[in-house]
Amino acid sequence: MAIFTDPIREHADFGPGDAEWLHLLVGDWQMVADLAFADLALWFPHPEHGYIALAHVRPSTTHTVFHADFVGEGIRSDLQPLVDKAWESRTIERSSETNWSSDMALRVEAVPMVRNGRTLAVVTSHMDLSSSRMPSRLELTYRQCAYDLLRMGTLGLWPDFASPTGSRRGAPRVGDGLIRLDADGIVQYASPNGVSAFRRLGDGESLEGRSLAEVTAGLLKDRRMVDETLPLVVTGRMPWRSEIESRGVSLSLRAIPLRDEQQRFGALVLCRDVSELRRREMELVTKDATIREIHHRVKNNLQTVAALLRMQSRRMVSDEAKQGLEQAMRRVATIALVHETLSQGLTQSVDFDELIGRQFRLSAEVASPSQQVRTERAGMFGELPSDFATPLALVINELVTNAVEHGLEGRTGTVWLLADRSEGDDGEELLTVTVADDGVGLPETPHTEGLGLQIVRTLVMSELGGTIQWQRRDGGGTAVQIVLSLIRR
Repeated sequence: MAIFTDPIREHADFGPGDAEWLHLLVGDWQMVADLAFADLALWFPHPEHGYIALAHVRPSTTHTVFHADFVGEGIRSDLQPLVDKAWESRTIERSSETNWSSDMALRVEAVPMVRNGRTLAVVTSHMDLSSSRMPSRLELTYRQCAYDLLRMGTLGLWPDFASPTGSRRGAPRVGDGLIRLDADGIVQYASPNGVSAFRRLGDGESLEGRSLAEVTAGLLKDRRMVDETLPLVVTGRMPWRSEIESRGVSLSLRAIPLRDEQQRFGALVLCRDVSELRRREMELVTKDATIREIHHRVKNNLQTVAALLRMQSRRMVSDEAKQGLEQAMRRVATIALVHETLSQGLTQSVDFDELIGRQFRLSAEVASPSQQVRTERAGMFGELPSDFATPLALVINELVTNAVEHGLEGRTGTVWLLADRSEGDDGEELLTVTVADDGVGLPETPHTEGLGLQIVRTLVMSELGGTIQWQRRDGGGTAVQIVLSLIRR
């Protein structure tokens, strides 16, 4: 998949980490757009277009000023001088209040993104000035925060590689709640949503003028369960995330330190109530544990059934009855093995190679306690849908047993298990499974199928939706080929 720096890769003079720094910027600049109440665009010099737009983000706190997508296009002639000036000066350049659009007055700022003394790109901020209302304290604070972050970009101090980049659920956003701290961790401003979040934790007083670290410490009931990153986050010292829980409420916190050339002069703390998210995650964990326990208990019960069948077979006088119980015991044990594998993971697919690797050799040994049978595997089954596991394992078990008992007929020989994944003519993914032996081969005259082969046909055609074919193997013996489509109809 193409990434937004691909159009400039040929002529961009980037040093180590420069491209990654721009990607970190674009991955986090939604926050700046929301704080600035403005659209942001990222520009890079281009030999044909002057500058080319690499990325664009719209604010979620106000309406956008660009409804059409212009990423990949060249810069407008009236905007280029401002971008040129910012690129050369390495300082923020602001336009006068000019009609940069046909239907609204915009204030445009050009912010050079400077790293290691080199301008890597220019961010332009486009804010609608058509509204004549007096901005609120929230809006003024948000705009100041956006300016501080962008100015840090001109100094190479933001974005910070220490910032969390993972897609952790519940990551705070500007609209969820914002708290601005001074250098000592004292709250200078808290948005209404930020105040509400801490009140749900149990704090009933105003946050402004108080130490956020002391407020947070007063809400903690069990100090032993505190995230070790929490003190550094609530004081704004590190650009990390943390979480606090109190009175059944979970609050996700993210700190963004504000710095200049000499020191840290404050911080932003974004907060979000993630109580419902964490409750749902806990429900999923509980359900996963329950499903895993069910598979484990089914496996234990099936092993008990297999043991009871083994005990019963020992009491049988008739060889035919004893053999029938032993075959039933083997089939139950195969199903138990599948459930043991399923109990170790909860994905929608099964590593069938690990599962069949244990069963293949065991099936041959159980079917041939008094003869020497070699087993050889080739190819990879790979990850298979979990609902394929039981029927396919049973089919392979029956075919291996049949190859040993009727193909080799008590003599030394080899049983092969081959797997091949391929693509059909219509693009569907196919799995071809072959069980072969070097025994006596197929009989010359038609014969009556036993219970094992009837089970195989039923499972392949009804449960797996595949085809099965018996044929003579080159070099002697029999080969049974099964073709399955891995796409469920």
